[in-house]
Amino acid sequence: QVQLVESGGGLVQAGGSLRLSCAASGRTFSSYAMGWFRQAPGKERECVAALNWSGVRTYYADSVKGRFTISRDNAKNTVALQMNSLKPEDTAVYYCAADTTGLGVGVSRYEYDYWGQGTQVTVSS
Repeated sequence: QVQLVESGGGLVQAGGSLRLSCAASGRTFSSYAMGWFRQAPGKERECVAALNWSGVRTYYADSVKGRFTISRDNAKNTVALQMNSLKPEDTAVYYCAADTTGLGVGVSRYEYDYWGQGTQVTVSS
């Protein structure tokens, strides 16, 4: 069983920054691929960033490239999402997810088997 707990969401003005963190339980965190997803009202849950077990391979959605950075600290069982130059369209609930197979950098929600509870990010114009 893996538990994921997100933190760091909030309200920020357009152009501002937020850093989301996700703390994971589990002795084999270093073998998991991890992803950050978001879901806005009325929209599908989408992957914004993901990385493999070592952090060497990463994925970013086109809409966040150059603005968001995903990173992990396997010693602390954490994964972070640094979000800069935020836009109103980044407003959503953000979820941390774990792919315990660790096979790669998945972008589909169905490739992830554990999810956090979500944290709200609101960007005002």
